[in-house]
Amino acid sequence: MAKPSSIEKVTEVIHYTASLFSFKITRPDSLRFKPGQFIMLGLEIDNKPVMRAYSIASGPYDEELEFYSIKIPEGTLTSKLQHIKVGDDILLSKKAVGNLTPWDVKVGKRLFLMATGTGIAPFASILRDPETYDLFDNIVLTHTCRYVNDLLYGKDLINKIKNSDLYSPEAAHKLIYYPTVTRESVQDELIKYGRITDLLESGRLFKDLGAASLDPEFDRVMLCGSNDMLKDIGKILELNNMYSSSGGTLREYAYERAFVG
Repeated sequence: MAKPSSIEKVTEVIHYTASLFSFKITRPDSLRFKPGQFIMLGLEIDNKPVMRAYSIASGPYDEELEFYSIKIPEGTLTSKLQHIKVGDDILLSKKAVGNLTPWDVKVGKRLFLMATGTGIAPFASILRDPETYDLFDNIVLTHTCRYVNDLLYGKDLINKIKNSDLYSPEAAHKLIYYPTVTRESVQDELIKYGRITDLLESGRLFKDLGAASLDPEFDRVMLCGSNDMLKDIGKILELNNMYSSSGGTLREYAYERAFVG
């Protein structure tokens, strides 16, 4: 287990639903990371550091570090972490790592960021990096959750990016947001119903976007979600002649291998 390198302070906590929240902490001056990477953080519980891996949701140039988390009542860490307040201490490891960055796929033209639940966190970091918009002509963020309220973090993220002076109007125009839910009927025409695997396999995703289907020569895909989601979409991508990057070999899609059980 990674050992804590610094003690940081909580600067913001937002509870989006009864089971989802985000928080920001101070950032060590020495910390550098690539958008999409993760770091170990935690709390001191019963006089012992309890650390878990969390994807960094903030941009690489942000002064604070943001994280997005689910609340697990019986979780060793999250049962305590969900109650943090501004000013509380957070233990942080020294280094960010991971292989879910825009540089972990081959150069392409259209990038799909496909997330379920809190898997949107590393993509929040990627979308907050202006360089991402220089690497791709179009970027599609798909975010699938159970209920409409679970999409609030993603909706807030997109609004902030679209209205930020950090991104040029051209860059913001490249970003397309495609939210879906699986356990609730929706009245909002901007929110679709269904698992992203089904929408991808049926072609409904591309019909809704008014865009061409997957092309292994130009399209790149990054995945973050449950093991089942990764396996199911991986099979669909391979049927389209798209394969995962591994080691030093860059291919058409990538996922964070450290999180796969």
